[in-house]
Amino acid sequence: MVSIREVAERAGVSVGTVSKHLNTPHRVAPDTAERIRRAIEDLGYVRNEAARQLRAGQSNTLAFVALELRNPFFGEVAHAVERRAAESGLFLVLASSDGDPVRESQYIDMFVQQRVRGLILASGTTRDADLELLAARDIPTVLVDAYGASDLFSSVSVDDVVGTRRAVTHLIEQGCRSIAFVGGPDTVRQIAERIEGARQAVEAHPGVRLEVLPTEERTVAAGHHAGDVIVARRARERPDGIVAANDSVAVGLVQSFGDRPGLRIPSDIALVGYDDMEFAATTLVPLTTVRRPRDMFGRTAVDLVRDQAEAEGRLPVRSIVIQPELVVRASSLRRRG
Repeated sequence: MVSIREVAERAGVSVGTVSKHLNTPHRVAPDTAERIRRAIEDLGYVRNEAARQLRAGQSNTLAFVALELRNPFFGEVAHAVERRAAESGLFLVLASSDGDPVRESQYIDMFVQQRVRGLILASGTTRDADLELLAARDIPTVLVDAYGASDLFSSVSVDDVVGTRRAVTHLIEQGCRSIAFVGGPDTVRQIAERIEGARQAVEAHPGVRLEVLPTEERTVAAGHHAGDVIVARRARERPDGIVAANDSVAVGLVQSFGDRPGLRIPSDIALVGYDDMEFAATTLVPLTTVRRPRDMFGRTAVDLVRDQAEAEGRLPVRSIVIQPELVVRASSLRRRG
């Protein structure tokens, strides 16, 4: 790799003059600037922008750590983050923890070393030690789809307890009395809160029971497998209403149930998903689901990080909680009209 010193030698100037040309070209005499430009072109010199930013103590890179990028929800949040970041002159780096706190710690360590301009954490599994590190290094950090564990970090989230409580209450109103929550694991904060919302709804309605069927992943395949387990039971042992951990799991359930003649949605099993992804309205049976605003998540998170990065002093922590919306479609409507 060609060094800045080699460029200086070829142009017959000092290293400082080359550096001045690269950073403040208007301060270099035109004939000197032309010699440097020719030397750069002849040698094929490429500036190490990352190293320059490290020396300057700042970066125009924003890092985003998601729980799982294969989940369409986080993909759409990341898309919104990227658009807003671009409007602010920032570049986005994406990472996925896949629900592994150790993996997330490794990413956070790397981003701290790179001195990113800010960090958006949307994993729900961030360890306290990592948050303490970010606070100690004074790196602007915002939690997405999570609540701050302390008063050190701003956050933007949806009230998942309320979301699932509304979903289960809707199923009960449709006549369901044996309800299952499908998806997991509950070590993920978002899943734990959704299960809590389901429990609250069931406890408010005597005679209704709740079953939790965890899955290792929150994918279509995981939902299909969970559906196969449910179908293998005797008819009277199956739930008559299901809330899925997300829309991908719900689609897998629809596929599994659709493979069994005589098992129909919603007359045999009413179904509610979570997230309201674009495909939810176009599934084989249009999916009732809980809507979470991905675009608002992304835009708000970038704005919070940018405001922190540009502030001369520490800004007050802001915790923005968005209320979810139940979107009712055919998959849950056992009582019409």
